[in-house]
Amino acid sequence: MEAFKGLCAQPGAFYLPRPGVSMEKWAMVACDQYTAQKEKWRQAEQAVGESPSALRLIIPEAYLDESDARVPRVQAAMEEYLSGGVLKEAVRGMVLLCRTTQSGARLGLVMTVDLEAYDFSRSSHSLIRPTEGTILERIPPRQRVRRGAKIELSHVLLLCDDPLRTVIEPVYQKRAALRPLYDTPLLLEGGHAQGWAVEDEETLGQIASALRALQAKLPKDGILLAVGDGNHSLATAKAHWQEVKEGLSPEERERHPARFAMVELNNIYDDALIFEPIHRVIFGKTREEVLSLLRDARLERAERNPDLVLTAREGDLPLRIGHPLHALPVGTVQLLLDRAAGLALDYVHGEDAVRQIVAKENAVGILLPPMPKSMLFPAVEKDGPLPRKTFSMGEANEKRYYMEARKIRND
Repeated sequence: MEAFKGLCAQPGAFYLPRPGVSMEKWAMVACDQYTAQKEKWRQAEQAVGESPSALRLIIPEAYLDESDARVPRVQAAMEEYLSGGVLKEAVRGMVLLCRTTQSGARLGLVMTVDLEAYDFSRSSHSLIRPTEGTILERIPPRQRVRRGAKIELSHVLLLCDDPLRTVIEPVYQKRAALRPLYDTPLLLEGGHAQGWAVEDEETLGQIASALRALQAKLPKDGILLAVGDGNHSLATAKAHWQEVKEGLSPEERERHPARFAMVELNNIYDDALIFEPIHRVIFGKTREEVLSLLRDARLERAERNPDLVLTAREGDLPLRIGHPLHALPVGTVQLLLDRAAGLALDYVHGEDAVRQIVAKENAVGILLPPMPKSMLFPAVEKDGPLPRKTFSMGEANEKRYYMEARKIRND
């Protein structure tokens, strides 16, 4: 579409299940959630039963050790859903989304982004930039799925810094004039999702104009779209595109579907967009051993407003950092944990989930405070990606659910 020429955000062709398929059973939480809680994924399997589901098209990271066996099954399910008519093209344009969870109603726009405008390296100055460091070893297992896949699903959430609410919110105000796509509850306490097709040139043109206006206000080397969640999935799409484009002519590179990736765009100032801390769980260590790992931070017991809390079977220990190694407590903690070779470490969303794991396992939890979201864009523009797993946008059940699909091959 001409209105989007030169922009890194683009409309796309999106697929949804045919009428009659249960949308509640189709939609599924992001693959990188509940990594230490396989019972959640077993619960999802039981709820879905034999119904078509996005669950068949992903590999939950809780089962990454089974990826060699699961990749062929995922790719076969993609082929079956396309050839059997389970998935049908539903929208040419964008999808307006309203996701209701315990934090409120969060608005989003499902669109595509040009991967040529995204660079996940630490020195990136691209318009689309990660907010956290990319763990390169997490890309190959996902790339094995994408390399042979005909379609993509996406749990990537991008953020725009739009305090005047010019991009997404005006589209929501005219939702009564848009074609409804789905209106469904979500499994695993995911709340509710409503979607509308955004296809008319006037509305799409307004979105393009609003994005251009944001870009025009950027400082030198500023960020237009920041990856709030799903950076490793977007990095996988980028790595795949780097492979694919090597065999293409310059003309083919311009419009090949693998050059683009599906995302959901959110406004960082959305009232229902809550920044939650990502906690750490260390397995096979005592509380005293974890304290030793963190000794260079010169931790002191805190009576109030702790920088972190160690939680173990013997109870909670609130602590203050006496010698910060980073502006954020999570940065100090992560820098010190990164020094420990062979550490059995997991990143867990939600304080309750940490406490449940600690109660059942030989483990110590590190509970961390949230980061003010107003710090995000300036911090990344100034210092690059934040420390690994600094924040999460909401609890695990609030993450983007797989709903729309999109072709990434021409055949």
